[in-house]
Amino acid sequence: MNSLINKKVAFQDLGTRDYQPTWDYQEELLKKNLDTKIYNRENPDNQKPTENFLLFVEHPHVYTLGKSGHEENLLANEAKLKEINATYVKVNRGGDITYHGFGQIVGYPILDLENFYTDIHRYMRDLEEVIIRTIAEYGLKGERSDGETGVWLDVGKPYARKICAMGVKASRWVTIHGFALNVNTDMRYFEYIIPCGITDKQVTSLKRELEQEVDYEEVKQKIKKHFVDVFGCELI
Repeated sequence: MNSLINKKVAFQDLGTRDYQPTWDYQEELLKKNLDTKIYNRENPDNQKPTENFLLFVEHPHVYTLGKSGHEENLLANEAKLKEINATYVKVNRGGDITYHGFGQIVGYPILDLENFYTDIHRYMRDLEEVIIRTIAEYGLKGERSDGETGVWLDVGKPYARKICAMGVKASRWVTIHGFALNVNTDMRYFEYIIPCGITDKQVTSLKRELEQEVDYEEVKQKIKKHFVDVFGCELI
């Protein structure tokens, strides 16, 4: 069985793409892996390795609500959404409401955790670690906040703020969805939601913290480097 362990991760930068087709694409890659697992169960003498992917994408303005989320955390009605050129989608990930938009790096790792370790809690902490290491390169101290996924600044202080949101789903140890790191994001779009249902903390971006526009492509390269280090994988 061990000969089937595959730590190669196919990297794809999807550029700017609407939320729904990207979700559909994730589901397609997920299904491919689930089909391989079914095949392997039925053909123990002729098994095939599953595949891993890391997708980067920049979404046009969209609010997405996780399956455990509360619709009242969206503060904009249909007319307002139209006015700010944003869409609203209900999704099958964990977590509450979040915003995706221009200037934000969204990463979707579709990993078969059986190639790494079968521990969702560890997976979430590792994803956070990738972002913590990335923003450290910009002089920012990213932290975890107990009971709240994602990466935060100044945890435990009245001005604690979230710089990276996370929400994942796993089926038979294959992950979809992922993280959203605010780089040069237009933070006004967060005014129309209660992000992740958390009322007492702010959101922020690299641009806001550093008080200048950040090289978006450079941040992507740093995330990729730390992803390889944290997950002990090879990006192809």
